Amino acid sequence: MEFNLADLFEQAVDHYPGREAVSCASADGTAVQRRTFAELDERANRLAHHLQEAGLGPGDRVGVYALNCAEWVESLLAICKVRAVCVNVNYRYVTDELTYLLGMAEPAALIYQEHYADRVAEVVPGLPGLRHLIVIDDGTPASGGPALQAVPYEKALASGGPQRDFAPRSPDDHYLLFTGGTTGLPKGVVWRQEDVFFALGGGIDVTNGHRMATPEEIVTTGYASPITFFPIAPLMHGATQWGLMQQLFKGNRAVLIDRFVPERVWELVGSEKINVVMITGDAMGRPLVEALDTSPTGTGHGAGTGTAPYDVSSMFGLVSSAALFSTPVKLRFLERFPNLYLSDAVGSSEGGAGGVAHWSPDDQGGQGTVTTRPIGDSEVVDDDLNPLPPGIVGRLARRGNIPVHYLGDPVKSAEVFRTAPDGTRYAVPGDWARREEDGRITLLGRGSSCINTGGEKVFPEEVESAIKSHPAVYDTVVVGAPDERWGETVVALVHQREGEAELTLDALQAHCRGHVAGYKVPRRLHLVPVIERTPTGKPDMRWAKDVAAG
Repeated sequence: MEFNLADLFEQAVDHYPGREAVSCASADGTAVQRRTFAELDERANRLAHHLQEAGLGPGDRVGVYALNCAEWVESLLAICKVRAVCVNVNYRYVTDELTYLLGMAEPAALIYQEHYADRVAEVVPGLPGLRHLIVIDDGTPASGGPALQAVPYEKALASGGPQRDFAPRSPDDHYLLFTGGTTGLPKGVVWRQEDVFFALGGGIDVTNGHRMATPEEIVTTGYASPITFFPIAPLMHGATQWGLMQQLFKGNRAVLIDRFVPERVWELVGSEKINVVMITGDAMGRPLVEALDTSPTGTGHGAGTGTAPYDVSSMFGLVSSAALFSTPVKLRFLERFPNLYLSDAVGSSEGGAGGVAHWSPDDQGGQGTVTTRPIGDSEVVDDDLNPLPPGIVGRLARRGNIPVHYLGDPVKSAEVFRTAPDGTRYAVPGDWARREEDGRITLLGRGSSCINTGGEKVFPEEVESAIKSHPAVYDTVVVGAPDERWGETVVALVHQREGEAELTLDALQAHCRGHVAGYKVPRRLHLVPVIERTPTGKPDMRWAKDVAAG
């Protein structure tokens, strides 16, 4: 077998056919879809054969446009089985955004939930290369809009054989991940499957740096102590896709939910006996811990509401990825779960996994930063790609297993995927970092959001963490705004807690001075009804910049 995503999944099926692979729950509590490894494989085989019969094969792109569900997982696997390329479609996009993404991806087929039929009908005329549609019945009543010539999902499966008789696959097969980031239009990151396996798929153990020597090695990690893993974000988000696939490759079980509802998450932790929950920073962490705080009944094992506290006795880990997980919110979790393994997973769609940093209250001195043992070939470099000595701030870079390019964007590809004078090729997404004396790397902040005020660099995450420790603050985002004297000035947008006296700039500044240096203290304050975020939990920086400039 190869370092190929379909091969790795099929290997796990052969080792653990009777184990439950995925449980997909509805947020309203009405249903849970369950698939064993063998069932998931058979249904993916059937869909894969249907795709082949429709003329789809190696290199063809197939979009998946749906909420988290078993069909999403089956579709991803089926697409990989026939060496096609999955396109993750953001279900929150309006028509213009969807038109842009699908126009860039140029899918030959689209698998979508009935709920999105009207929007699909709007964009189909502008996609001349789209030749096959499959619709997932989700109970949505017919809208009366334009009829689409789509094959019902279950009919597609019934038409395809269950056998696994596909042609040999290659580690060079492509994997595509559209990433929205915090600014600008979505970008499609194109990877070789072998590279993305070592960068994001568990090919390198993030806890100890061990690199899998053979494709067969990863499945053995699921022998002794299989876990149940719960990535809460949508599958259209890379962190959840890879959280799922890593567990499948190992023979572990993954639980998914179609929409984020904090109370339902805690119900599932109990009913599904979940061991590790993965969130996207404070955007999920704060509502989750506050759902526990709504009732004084119970703490830790048995925290919950009313007379029926949540059973959280199975949970021992909470991992955050892709967004700031602030110190104040982490401390609130540890108050509830004193023995909880609490960590930040560091990485990006372009640079892969950088490591997992375990957090404890002793780490409070680095509010807004994450220090981790580098995983893979990570480095801190200067603008000319020269590795920097400890203590010097530079850009985080990765060599070795990195992407091929951005889809259809040679300019951005040249900016991010660069070749050093010695011929080494790096991915340099732009995040600021510093290597420590002990070899670890401290991530300082989003590269594009660093604020230069009077020549001093201010990393928004550090200031945001300080602001969030104020009792009147529910959520915040910090941005730079033009300033005649300093070039840029620090601006805080704050979503205040209900029932609190209105927060003033003077009060916020006095609080922040106890946590960060004077030049990092916000000079302007905007109180807003909500902090706008992307579907992945990251702050919407275009919105934030507009508010700050107003």
